Amino acid sequence: MTNLLHIYLLIIFISLTMVATALVPSYVKPGCTEMCGNVRIPYPFGIGPNCFLNKWYAVDCNSSTPYLSALKNLPLLVVDLDNQTVLVNVTMTSGCQNPVSNSSQLLNIDLGDTPFLFSKSHNKFIVEGCGAAVILSNGNALTGCTPTCFQKPVSYRRRDCFGINCCQTNVPFYMKTFAVNITTSSRQMTGYKSRSCVSAFFEAADSYVRQFFPGQSGVGSNSLVPLVLRWTLTENDISQRSCGVIKTHKLETSNDTLVSTLTCSCQSEIEEGNPYLGCQVTEECTKCMDTWGYCRYNESNDGVRNFYCDHRFHNGGNNSSSSRAIFLGVGISIGVLILTITSIATYKIIRRTKDKRRRKRFFERNGGLLLKQQEAGKEGLANKTNLFTSYELEKATDHFNENRILGRGGQGTVYKGMLTDGRLVAVKKSKAVDESQLEQFINEVVILSQVNHRNVVKLLGCCLETEVPLLVSEFVPNGTLYKHIHDETGEVFVPLNMRLRIATEVAGALSYLHSATSIPIYHRDIKSTNILLDEKYRAKISDFGTSRFISISRTHLTTLVQGTIGYLDPEYFQSSQFTEKSDVYSFGVVLVELLTGEKPISLTRFGETRSLVTHFMMAFEEDRVMSILDAKIVREDVMDELMEVINLAFRCLNLYGKNRPTMKEVASVLEAIRTSSMSSMVLPDFGKVKCNDGEEEFLILSYRESTSTSFM
Repeated sequence: MTNLLHIYLLIIFISLTMVATALVPSYVKPGCTEMCGNVRIPYPFGIGPNCFLNKWYAVDCNSSTPYLSALKNLPLLVVDLDNQTVLVNVTMTSGCQNPVSNSSQLLNIDLGDTPFLFSKSHNKFIVEGCGAAVILSNGNALTGCTPTCFQKPVSYRRRDCFGINCCQTNVPFYMKTFAVNITTSSRQMTGYKSRSCVSAFFEAADSYVRQFFPGQSGVGSNSLVPLVLRWTLTENDISQRSCGVIKTHKLETSNDTLVSTLTCSCQSEIEEGNPYLGCQVTEECTKCMDTWGYCRYNESNDGVRNFYCDHRFHNGGNNSSSSRAIFLGVGISIGVLILTITSIATYKIIRRTKDKRRRKRFFERNGGLLLKQQEAGKEGLANKTNLFTSYELEKATDHFNENRILGRGGQGTVYKGMLTDGRLVAVKKSKAVDESQLEQFINEVVILSQVNHRNVVKLLGCCLETEVPLLVSEFVPNGTLYKHIHDETGEVFVPLNMRLRIATEVAGALSYLHSATSIPIYHRDIKSTNILLDEKYRAKISDFGTSRFISISRTHLTTLVQGTIGYLDPEYFQSSQFTEKSDVYSFGVVLVELLTGEKPISLTRFGETRSLVTHFMMAFEEDRVMSILDAKIVREDVMDELMEVINLAFRCLNLYGKNRPTMKEVASVLEAIRTSSMSSMVLPDFGKVKCNDGEEEFLILSYRESTSTSFM
């Protein structure tokens, strides 16, 4: 509730800020610079990318001086939105440097392709000196004047010259370009040094310049004069949404044609700002309305419009100003709050609906309907497979937090999780879905859900409503057999009787999968990293990601070769035919690992002996097999038992599957060896950790806690 109140107050503050901000008229697009030096650059002109209408209205601001980059970098003095004009500085057209006679000079500005015209309403044509000048268009004279030459210098202001040594005339048309014909006088001037030259140029009318530069006679220099250009717009240039009133104007040009232009203005006299971006009510009128008044304007005899606030229809006077502002702000904030709550509620409903549809789509794609059919079609299997929701598993794994990762493998990533009932689980997130293998995947889930063996990791269920299937199994805390027998720190030692017990448990589990289940299951990836140790260091087979169940009528399964190098049955590798004897071969490699403490593939050995199997087989055939065993487990009182295990491993690694024993036979032999050795084995005192395993006890060195990194 407190958080909601804070949000509500924040919305009120933002709303009032928006109201205050809205009172300030905007002349430029959001994020654009409004001023360059002392010159305001309103839209459609602009400084910087995306701030102007098109390239003709782009303005460069250099050293606080604006320039029209598309018009040969003419200095920009004023942008007049009301008259749709710009005031620029241009160079005078003059013949004073080289006296000329009957010469024709072109103005150095050509507006042919631009949206600009020389304004006839705001410019004058001025001639200075002894001579005459005429404006030409298409060879025809439009207008001109001839000043009276006077023998003595006459002081005058250029914009109000009265005919002596200077004359001026109106511009008759809007023009894109023109020519000026200048003729010097042949009369000899006496009394002062003659200026046998004539200057003719356009210049902004003095009244127009004074509108923006009061008290100044001009803004030009001896070589520059102010000139007014009219800019034009088309329907494509004006946005009806922001423009209040659009008007069309026809501008008469010198070639007897009319140029159309559109202008945009605010809707009423109480608005101000840039009409091309949207107008706002004037500040004085806003204050008037805040006091429940009406904005009025009257015009005096001299044409000046005066504003006044009319309160004739209000009895509250100015005391209501703050109340109106508060009422307006609270009203806006309540509206925004209702809109926000409605939007959030609508968003949540839409998101839930989409999530529900997405989960249903994933459930069907991942074989959920097939799972239901499998369970319905088999007696006693109904609802035996526990289906977890994506929400349950996200909560259990803290949204699959990186810190919860137990391990990564070729089939996917395994996360540690805790269910709501407190059970620790391992959640495997597959890397991808092979839709062609969905039926096989669902069959595996159904079958493995029924497997209940103390040395097989229990599959607790799955989740099919996510993008990739999630499998949930029991959590096995003491890590993999691989980490224990290949520990490089030297802190872990696994005694012989523990190694025999682990081998016996693994063999018993594989025998159960091959022959005791309703349908034989081949693991297909037996290795020491897929054998986990629980809290009592009992072995548990895990990671059935590549396992397959085989119908009684089929003796083998032909698929792509899958498995791990070093453990892979060479007969399966050649024929792609996986049988129960392939699991026997892989188990034989694990058995040799337990005996030697060596890795299946070692870079410390050379040539063929890099393979542990080849290394073992060569040593066996050369009667030096005892030399490659782990020295820590070789003792005189267990030599007979070791030889029996070595012979069993040799049989398991036979190149021909038919000559290998079954897992049932392997389990029986190991159980017999272990039973016979129990009385003869004398355990060394390793003296740090004592573990009780039913009828027997064994000692191992203590080591840091490890976790399961693999699972079904």
